[in-house]
Amino acid sequence: MAKRGRGKPVRRRDKKGGPGSGRRKPCQYCRDKVEQVDYKDVATLKRFVSDKGKIRSRRITGTCRRHQVQIARAVKRARELALLPYVNEGGRDDNPRRERGDR
Repeated sequence: MAKRGRGKPVRRRDKKGGPGSGRRKPCQYCRDKVEQVDYKDVATLKRFVSDKGKIRSRRITGTCRRHQVQIARAVKRARELALLPYVNEGGRDDNPRRERGDR
């Protein structure tokens, strides 16, 4: 019977094609050859804002670093000019909180 445990240990992390592998989405702005993100294009900017009103990250949106910075600046500018809300309506409950004695 051959002895095991001698020699190189088997590495199990060498598998390719795990959940994190795969192609990144190409940047929408680079693909369309857009130089500058427009803060007045509210319909496009809404896709980069979550339902709570947070700016989505590059990992989720698939944009490049340069355009992600421009998107963040455009969203902040659109919020300042009241084109986009700071917090969406679904982000807050209008019900007052119950006190501990109300259980």
